[in-house]
Amino acid sequence: MGRFFTKTIATALAVLFAAYILKGVHVDTTVTALIVAVVLGLLNSFIKPILIVLTIPITIFTLGLFLLVINVLIVKWAASLVPGFTVDGWFPALLFSFVVSIVAALIEGILGKGGEQN
Repeated sequence: MGRFFTKTIATALAVLFAAYILKGVHVDTTVTALIVAVVLGLLNSFIKPILIVLTIPITIFTLGLFLLVINVLIVKWAASLVPGFTVDGWFPALLFSFVVSIVAALIEGILGKGGEQN
């Protein structure tokens, strides 16, 4: 449970940071950022693998670049599900996915393993 909490907090902070630095991304409150983090986590855990499997031929044809389209679709879907979170276009959604991934990874690295036991 500690790892889930750490990842959710790291992603929520990354969402707030991305909304602060990117023009086309808007998050109303920190509670909205937490909800966005949970929704993105659920979409990335359950929907993204299905989309990847269904789009294997086009992903191979585009040498993996179609995975960027899937990331944008996940972000846009999260924006449509969470009130108070808006993304103004495809390019801001792509930049948002990059920024959130990098910042969340950095925050998770700083916070530590989050309860993993060896």
